[in-house]
Amino acid sequence: MAFIDELDLHLKSGNGGDGVVRWRHEKGKELSGPSGGNGGRGADFYVRAVRDNAILARYRNDKEFTAENGEAGMKESRHGKDGEDYFLDLPIGAIITNKNTGRVYSLEKDGETVLILHGGKGGLGNEYFKSSTNRSPEEFTEGKKGDEADFYIELELSADAGLAGFPNAGKSSILNTLTNASAKVGAYPFTTLEPNLGDLFGFVLADIPGLIEGASEGKGLGHNFLRHIKRTKMIVHCISLEHILEGKTKDLVDAYKAIRKELEVYSDELAKKKEVVVLTKTDLVDEKQIKSAVTAMKKYCDDVFTMSIVDDKAIKEFGDGLVKILRKLD
Repeated sequence: MAFIDELDLHLKSGNGGDGVVRWRHEKGKELSGPSGGNGGRGADFYVRAVRDNAILARYRNDKEFTAENGEAGMKESRHGKDGEDYFLDLPIGAIITNKNTGRVYSLEKDGETVLILHGGKGGLGNEYFKSSTNRSPEEFTEGKKGDEADFYIELELSADAGLAGFPNAGKSSILNTLTNASAKVGAYPFTTLEPNLGDLFGFVLADIPGLIEGASEGKGLGHNFLRHIKRTKMIVHCISLEHILEGKTKDLVDAYKAIRKELEVYSDELAKKKEVVVLTKTDLVDEKQIKSAVTAMKKYCDDVFTMSIVDDKAIKEFGDGLVKILRKLD
């Protein structure tokens, strides 16, 4: 099932049930007074946060959701049943915009519920209108319509650490190696066209699709995926040591600065997040080059790791170090 991170839906709360005209019948009397009950309240419409980043895919084909209507009033002064409130499950990190009013809602934590549409009030039955001067009222009111609107829903992934970097920096390989994920891997631009998630000792890692220079202006995969890094607690900046195959640490630093620039241009908040750097593909260079690269990157980031997916020791050291940092942030 394809990953979906934005969606348009039409949502509607329940209508209120109508009030009714009914009469009480007593033995020996034709009519003995009004007994029409009030209509039930239409169901309210809520959105509810769940830990399922793929749930929007369920709504690809069903674009309209309607809450239950209230029941009409009944005889013998009985009120109609209220509609049962509707809860639409959306992923944590969902931003919900009412396109009719412009109001924006967000879901921040598991189980959180937000009321977005009010159900209609039930109508009044004829018993309500009984008075000392009107003992046989014929009046009743219809139930009110429930609120309805078009909504735009977008997902900003909620993860503990987001793996960022140029295409082919090794992000998908790192995710697959450290977690139980199965992200697509290949030697061509934009291997990852959608975010992939994995679990590392209870922490969620997100492999963010590769950035390019100009991403903050919408180039490449642009804003569609920069927004996914916004909700992560920490950025894991992956840089391939292929940049120094010719012995130029300047190329490595330039690659780092290029991605940093995109993050800073997109969001000051994003640029201030905790960052670690992991220099990938150490198997392609020698020890001297690795040390030179680490020294160069330490000028920009305190936490610098090196690893190759074929080096089990380096993988463990990086995974343990990442978990240690994440626990401090928790």
